[in-house]
Order: sequence, then structure tokens, then C-alpha cells
Amino acid sequence: MAEINPSKTITVSYDMYTEYEGVKELVEQATEEHPFQFTTGLGFTFEAFEEKFKDLKEGDTFQFTLTKDETNGDRRDDLVFDVDKNIFCINGKFDDKQIYPGNVIPLVNADGQRMNGLVVEVKEEAVTIDLNHPYAGMSLVFDGKVLSMHDATKEEIQALINIITGQGGCSCGCDSCGGGCDGCGDHDHDGCDCGHCH
Repeated sequence: MAEINPSKTITVSYDMYTEYEGVKELVEQATEEHPFQFTTGLGFTFEAFEEKFKDLKEGDTFQFTLTKDETNGDRRDDLVFDVDKNIFCINGKFDDKQIYPGNVIPLVNADGQRMNGLVVEVKEEAVTIDLNHPYAGMSLVFDGKVLSMHDATKEEIQALINIITGQGGCSCGCDSCGGGCDGCGDHDHDGCDCGHCH
């Protein structure tokens, strides 16, 4: 069996569960119709996730657990903070259509780095934002099947590099976007709902 290296492209279907204090909850699915495809060694997926496929081959099923230390780490209190409510005003009016408890909003820090923040609470003068990953502090359980495994083409590697560098593209390999996601980043064009388009 060939050792996994950066030139391997692997396509899988899976159910992903979070596990916290003995409670499991289904939070994500990659179906055979809309699978998850990744190329190893490029940093696109968790290293511990890639490692689990080292001894698997096409057609194999798998079930494994990744600890919080192998994925999103612990929750951090310093990533929950208040910001001035005024920064969410548009034309002098607070944007209550986007800024409400439970909504995830795109943010940019002073260095231009993009991130998602969860709106925890809207107060009189401030908005409480949580920048922790939604699965921080939890183990992740994967139960699935290897649909394909092959040496990556130059085009597949370039598509992943484009995603990592923010130039768009798709890692899903789904029929509705043809792997290119040309023009479908808003998921309203060409019917792509794979969840891996940027």
C-alpha cells in the first residue's frame, strides 16, 4: 500500500459528530453525491485527519475520533469580547438584520485576516462576539467510506493552492460545480451547494 504523500487526492463520504462530555451530535455530512475531496500534505485538512487514511484504500470504510488537541483546541475566554455597537451601523442605523444572537458574521482584523464571529449578545452599547471555532473543546468523530484515492493531477493541486491563497475554487469534486466553482461562490449560481466552495 502506497504511503500517503502530497500527491494523493482522496475523496470520502462521511458523517461527522461532535463529542463533548459523552454526548455525540451529528453536525456535518459529506454524501456520496456531494463528497469531500482533499489532497494530502497541503495543510487543507487537519494533519491527524490525513494520517487516518495512510493504511486505507478505495472502498474501505472508516470510523475514528480526533481529539480537541488534534483539531480546534480548547475554547478560549479571551476570544469572547464586546465591540462597540456603532461599528455595525449602516447609514447611521444599527444592522439588526445581520447582527442578532446566534448569527455568524464575517469579520476582518487589523491585519486584514478574515474570520467568522458568532454574535452572542446585543447589548445597549455593545455587541458580544465569540471568535472560538464552533467545535473548539470537542472531539470530532468521523464515520465514512473512501470513495476514491489516486495520485493528484497538477490541476487538482493548483485548485487547492487557489483555495488556500483565496483565489477561489472548489475541493468538493461535485457534479454541480465540476470542481471549478466558476461563478457559483454565492451558492445561488449553477446550483452548487457542496459546502466546500469559496
